Amino acid sequence: MAQQATLTIPKLAPKSRDIGFALGIVMILSILFLPIPPFLIDFGLAFSIAFSVLILMVALWIQRPLEFSSFPTILLISTMTRLALNIATTRVILSHGHEGHGAAGGVISGFASLVMSGDFVIGLIVFLILITVNFIVITKGATRIAEVGARFTLDAIPGKQMAIDADLSAGLIDEKEAQRRRRELEEESSFFGAMDGASKFVRGDAIAGLIITAINIFGGIIIGYLRHDMPIGEAADVFVKLSVGDGLVSQIPALIVSLAAGLLVSRGGTAGSTDQAVVGQLSGYPRALMVAAGLIVMLSVMPGLPFVPFAVLGGGMAFLGWFIPRQIEAANAERRAQEAEKAQQTKDSDKDSVKSVLKTAEIELLLGKQVSTRLLGAHQELAFRVGKMRRKFALQYGLVVPEIKVSDDITIPDKAYHVRIHGTTIASNTVRVGEVLVVTGGGRRPSVPGDEIREPAFGMPALSILETFTDDLKREGFHPIDNVSVVLTHLSEVIRNNLPQLLSYKDVKVLIERLDPEYRKLADEICTSHMSYSGLQAVLKLLLAERVSIRNLHLILEAVAELAPHVRKTEQIVEHVRVRMSQQLCGDLAENGVLRVLRLGNKWDMVFHQALKRDAKGEIVEFDIDPRQLEEFSEQATKVIREHLDRGVPFVLVSSPESRSYVRMIIERLFATLPVLSHVELAKGLEIKIIGALS
Repeated sequence: MAQQATLTIPKLAPKSRDIGFALGIVMILSILFLPIPPFLIDFGLAFSIAFSVLILMVALWIQRPLEFSSFPTILLISTMTRLALNIATTRVILSHGHEGHGAAGGVISGFASLVMSGDFVIGLIVFLILITVNFIVITKGATRIAEVGARFTLDAIPGKQMAIDADLSAGLIDEKEAQRRRRELEEESSFFGAMDGASKFVRGDAIAGLIITAINIFGGIIIGYLRHDMPIGEAADVFVKLSVGDGLVSQIPALIVSLAAGLLVSRGGTAGSTDQAVVGQLSGYPRALMVAAGLIVMLSVMPGLPFVPFAVLGGGMAFLGWFIPRQIEAANAERRAQEAEKAQQTKDSDKDSVKSVLKTAEIELLLGKQVSTRLLGAHQELAFRVGKMRRKFALQYGLVVPEIKVSDDITIPDKAYHVRIHGTTIASNTVRVGEVLVVTGGGRRPSVPGDEIREPAFGMPALSILETFTDDLKREGFHPIDNVSVVLTHLSEVIRNNLPQLLSYKDVKVLIERLDPEYRKLADEICTSHMSYSGLQAVLKLLLAERVSIRNLHLILEAVAELAPHVRKTEQIVEHVRVRMSQQLCGDLAENGVLRVLRLGNKWDMVFHQALKRDAKGEIVEFDIDPRQLEEFSEQATKVIREHLDRGVPFVLVSSPESRSYVRMIIERLFATLPVLSHVELAKGLEIKIIGALS
């Protein structure tokens, strides 16, 4: 296989570049004072034209104006080069102009004959037009754009610096990126400020070119007529042609550089090269091309107007209007395919990466091999019901629980399933595959045979019966529960018991962002003056721990705002919030407008009251109860509460306000789902039905 040859471009050492650049500047200054022969003047004028064209091409192809930040310096050098060459050509014209049209070199005589067509009047008019276009149109517009750009850039610096500092404080960027942005901001302000001053070079160059040409014309005629005895007509013809040719040679590069300056400052914040910015935006609206094409075609058929030019242009624009949308759609399809491929590659790499092992699902349902095979046909139903469960939690508790990951796991028993929260197994159970569950609650039993078990979600007595008896169970009035419903009910109850663990700091911020602007402002005021966002998160977690919905977050914020300036303890703030939300609390627990209440009883009220130790200010500092009394309370509460739970009627336990949280602390270890309210949390207008007491 033939190897491709590589071209190595030697680089000059920095010291050699510095010396060469300094010698170039000295050479430009030398031209101002030393006489230059015509052949060197030709070389200098050709270099001036080539240099200006190079500047224009770079200005067209750069992606951002800051990529050509040296433009003001280059503009000064090019302007000084043209002025030095102007002085050199003036010296040659006035010294040797009487020798004929070729006295100032081939470049000037060539431009004179090409543009003037043998008539110096034509050349003079063309020269004046170039001066007008350069000085009044291009240079003046570029100068104005540079002035406005410099002013706006300098005015925007404080705001941009504050935005960079805010992004750095929020962790959106690192220190290195912040330094890069600050450096870019400084370069931008310096660039537009320099462009504002550099644009004056071009205006001065145009004025100087006009003055030098006038001096060459009148001075040359006088010198030719008085010194060299030339007829006045011949002197005028020779010196006007040489002077105008010299003016044209200097004004064409000046016009090109002025155009480059205008293109550079008019780009503004547009990214991409000039052809991408201009052509891309003009062709980005096909309907505009079609409308313009229709107008041009109409002009082609108007009487007195030529048909061919308008028809060709109209047809070309119509073709572009038809062709461009298809190109855009093809480009978008290719871009989407590339993004999908890149996303898949990223997903595959993340899957194979060791870091993926560190990522744990917030909620995960792991199925044993046999359970997974059994539920394989119900996977679509399983996914639908899981999504429905998440929507139910969002409506009931005001919290969007994380995505629930359902997967197989060969490490657990074949007939088992595990529920994990943040990678930790919280609950597990064994599925009796091919059987249905009938919850009896210790009451009437079906006539068909079955095994006595405990329902996994609530621990209620149940029977596991073969699926073949499902129709018989329904005829007897029972409601058999299939395997999918058993698993999902257990999963739902586990999630409900672990809602505080699922409320992250990020979730709190998202919930606040969804509020109205006034309540967002209230949350910011609370969390900046009296407590932190983490403190507010702790309040919401304590509410969710007792299954209190946080869907009315604005009411919670109002209640927190009332007590937060005076109290620091989260538990006291939570108790105050519960009182303010008593209507919601009782409304969620009541059934048909009736709230069934199990009282704590006078004996235990007194025991809990005496167990509360207070300081000199009367604030509770400790809960100290006799272990024997605690054991007695647990036994009696278990007996009484179990009796009422077996009846299947929902109820709440009510205690005094001061001891409510401590009663709840004990009860939740016996009956995690039993709500505990205080007397002051019973809402007005609600029917209270006392079903018993713990005494």
